[in-house]
Order: sequence, then structure tokens, then C-alpha cells
Amino acid sequence: MAIASEHTPSAETEVKNAPAAEPADGTAAADPRRWKALLVLLVAAFLDMLDSTVANVAAPSMQRSLGAGYSAIQWVLVGYQLAFALLLILGGRLGDIFGRKKIFLVGVAGFTLSSLASGVSQEPWQLVAARVAQGAFAGVMVPQVMSIIHVTFSAKEKGAAFAMYGTISGLAATIGLAAGGLLVDWNLFGLDWRLIFLINVPVGIAGLIYGSRVIAESKAPHALRLDGLGLLLATLGMVLFIFPLLQGRELGWPVAGFVAMGVSVPVLVGFVLWQRHRIRVDGSPLVELGLFRIRSFSAGLATNLAFYIGMGMFSIGWTLYMQIGQGWTPVHAGLTSLFFCIGAFISSTGSLIALVPKFGRKVLHIGAVILTLGLLGYIWVAGHYGSAIHSWQLGLPLFLIGIGFGAVATPLPVIVVTDVPHKDAGSASGLVHTDIQLGFAVGGALISVIFFGGLAGNTAASVDQIAPALRHDLVATASVEPGKVDSVVAAFRTCAVDRAKEKEPTTVPASCTSTPALQDPKVAAVLGAHAADVTGDSFARSMQSTLWAFGGIVVLVFFLMFAIPKEAAEQNFEDEGAASEAVPATT
Repeated sequence: MAIASEHTPSAETEVKNAPAAEPADGTAAADPRRWKALLVLLVAAFLDMLDSTVANVAAPSMQRSLGAGYSAIQWVLVGYQLAFALLLILGGRLGDIFGRKKIFLVGVAGFTLSSLASGVSQEPWQLVAARVAQGAFAGVMVPQVMSIIHVTFSAKEKGAAFAMYGTISGLAATIGLAAGGLLVDWNLFGLDWRLIFLINVPVGIAGLIYGSRVIAESKAPHALRLDGLGLLLATLGMVLFIFPLLQGRELGWPVAGFVAMGVSVPVLVGFVLWQRHRIRVDGSPLVELGLFRIRSFSAGLATNLAFYIGMGMFSIGWTLYMQIGQGWTPVHAGLTSLFFCIGAFISSTGSLIALVPKFGRKVLHIGAVILTLGLLGYIWVAGHYGSAIHSWQLGLPLFLIGIGFGAVATPLPVIVVTDVPHKDAGSASGLVHTDIQLGFAVGGALISVIFFGGLAGNTAASVDQIAPALRHDLVATASVEPGKVDSVVAAFRTCAVDRAKEKEPTTVPASCTSTPALQDPKVAAVLGAHAADVTGDSFARSMQSTLWAFGGIVVLVFFLMFAIPKEAAEQNFEDEGAASEAVPATT
């Protein structure tokens, strides 16, 4: 706490047109527009999280409509993530230097225009370029949300504001599954997948007009300068580390990727050394390294990183399990996610407003325990029902996972920035969001090792399990001679395993087309009837492995939480009843 007080600015004005410095009694001078401003900020956060997930659901429709290759569609998804991750630190610092309201509105304007460009794209390269721009402007826009909340609201109100922010951010990521599937399925106005981007345009325009009127300007009280070399080193280091993670499986994990990740280490070390130099010379680093001496910030970031590595594994594995393994439509998968959404809504809303003020850090620990119980339930259900599973059977495990997610994910970002000086609010916010994106990238890379790494073996085991029933059906239904049935089963096993090894799920391996016995219509009908069970069971086993790994990470997160100071989990959440009462009914 001593460090925080040493770096905390004096009563010098931080927010133009609205006092931002808190009086000694802890009650900030109320800006009557602050709750209206929060509405704009929450809508912006919602759009970003929605667009980062909704495109995954609509990807097959984009591929068909544009006649795009699989690699181009991968870049539609990866390009957004990469640009977003790379711009977060810069975006946060730009807000500190030039004004958080100004940079936020620039981000909203760019996000709106790039959404329009995405929606009207006629060629794959146009959509890729528009999505990269969209991710970049999201990286500029999103850090301002947390930093504006941090400097605008008093300690009494901050918990309520962050509770709303956490709820919106967490739910948008999962609602994107359902919303994307519904919008594509409905094909309103014949727009198909384009509507998921075009819907941002009127919302963005309204946000620009309304936000310019109700958001108070704020920036660091002392003049800061942009660190160009620091930006170059940070961007290069992040690209070298994150890009191989995002594209590793697609490229077959080449040696060059591991070399790039290795090179990222000295580059990032050079970045840290340069930041120290900038602190000594002019006090204008891209990242204020003193933040890492604040225990709530450094311990919170470490906990946050580990947590989102696990969530990255879960969210990707869960989508693969539902849509490819079980063959559910995007709408079916999205509606199934509502169990998670409901749990997350309940806990994220209640954790900051009601639970953390009373129980402090214990809420995080309880959330981790509930999350673990949900994972164990999911593991049992997936193994017990296999390919015959129904959405309602996943309901209770997903609900518990949602409860645990909301109880951990919502308070953590608030705890991380608890002791951050207002002058570094943008930089800290950018680091928090970069931390989350890095976690998702590492989690996505681990999916390649844990989920896909065991998929071929799981597929072979699933074929061996159904082999007796398959042999019977081939003889009884397809009239295969008993002496040839084993060779047909062996060919089917090879085909299934080779298909599981393909990067693109729709790719048909040569082993599936080169064996004459598999081409017989009667044989193909029997094999097709069993193929769904093989896929469902093999994906269920891979999902179980992923959940066990996620469970291990949650245990690690549980112990990392002890490094977070108790007072950091309580000091900004006191008197939340007063904060709740302070929220106008119009919000």
C-alpha cells in the first residue's frame, strides 16, 4: 500500500469538466453524467466481446458466401485477436497522454467504420483487412473503458460500476455463441453473416453522439510523451510470442515458431530495460514498471493470466465438442451456452455488489471451488453419455462453471487496478486486457496439445469399442462376407483416425476414398450410422482431457489467490449498499 500512496497524484485535476480527485473522506464529487457515461462504456465493451466470439460461429457461412479458403477464414478470426492484443498497451497509454474520452471516441469511430467494411466485404482479403482494423480499433477503445471507470467513480461506487462491466464483458463472450447462430440462421434481409458486423454501425454511431456528451475527459495530470521505441519493442516481442501460438496448429508447429517465441524473450527483456531508461530520463515510459511493485497489481495479473489460460482452453474445447463432436448447429450450441450465461450473470452481478464487500478474497476461493465442481460434473456427464448427450444433461455442470467463472472473473480486474494511481489508469487497463488476451492465446495453443493431440488415439479407441456392433451390422445389413468384414472395419478405423488428424474438419483424407470397400453404398450407409458415435465419443474423451487440465489450472489459481492482499479485495468494495443506492433509476 505504501507504494501506491507514493505514486498517487495529488489533488491536481484529472478529469476536465468533472472533478476526479477524491477528497479525503473517500467520496468523489459526483459528476451527474457518470452513470450515463457508464452505459456508453458498457455498450462498447459488449460489442468488442460479442464480435470476438460471434465471428467464430459465423465462420462457415463466411467461407461459403465468399468462396474463401480455410486459411483466409482463419485469418478473419486470428487477425482480429492479434491486432487487438498488440494495440491494448498502446491504446491504454494513448488515453493517459491525449485524453481517455478522446481516444475512446476515436476507437469507437474506427470500430464502427471497420465493422461496416467487414459487413460489405466482397472478397476474402477485404474481410481479413477489415477484421484486422476492427481488432486494432478495439485495442484502442477497450482499455479506456476500465480506466475511465477507475478515475471517474468514487471508491463507494466503483464496485457497482465494475460489477456491471464484468457482467457485460463475461456474458457477451458467451451470448455471442447464441447470437451468432441465430443471426446467421435467420438470414434477416438476406444479409446472412453480414448482419453480425452491420448491427454495430447504428450502435456505434449512437455511442459516438451520446458518448461525446456524457463522458468526462480525463488524462494523466503531468505531461507524458509517447515512447516510440518502447512501442516497437513491445509490439515485436508480442508478435514473436503470440503469433506462433495463434497459428501453431494451422502451420503444423514449425521449428521457426518455437524459435520466434524464444527470440521474443530477449526482445521483451530489452523492452523492460528501455522502460527503465525512459523512467530515469523523462518519466514517460510506455508501461509504468512501478505498477509491478504493487502487490495487488502483480499478484492479480498472475492470477488473471493463469485463469484465462484455463478459460481459453475451455471456451475453444467446448465449442469444438458441441459443434464438431456432437454435430450440433450453432443455434443449438448457443442455446446450450445459456446455462453458463445464467450462472455467470448471477455470480458476476452479486460478487462485487454483495459478496466481496462482506467476504473479500474468500469469494474468489469459493468461485474456484464451484468452478472445479462444475468441471468434475462435466467430465462425468461427457464420459457417461458420450455421443448420446443432450443439452439439458450439461445444464447443471455449465451452470456451476458459470457461477464459478463470474465469481472469479468479475472481481479480479478490479482488484488488479485497486491501488493503481489515476495517472497510470490507461496503462494498467491495457496491461490487464493484454494479460487476458495472452491467457487466451496460450490456452488456444494448449488445445492443440491436449485436445487435438489425443484425438487420433481417442478416435481409434472409439472405433475399437464399437467394432463388435459394426461387424454385426456390416454382415446383417450391408451383406459383407464374414471373411472380409475385418478388413472393412480396419479401413474404416484408418479413415476415422486420419480424419481426426486433419486441421480442417471438412477435409476428407485419401484413406477414406482410396479403399473400394468403403465406397459401396450399403457399406457407406452402415459406416455413416456409426461414424457419428465414433466422432461424438472421441471428442467427449478429448474434452474430458481438456477439462482435467483446466481443473489443474483452477487449483493453481486457487493458491495464487493467496498472494492477493486481503485489503485489496475489500477496500474498494466497502459500503456497496450506498453505491447501489447511488445508481439512478434511469440506468
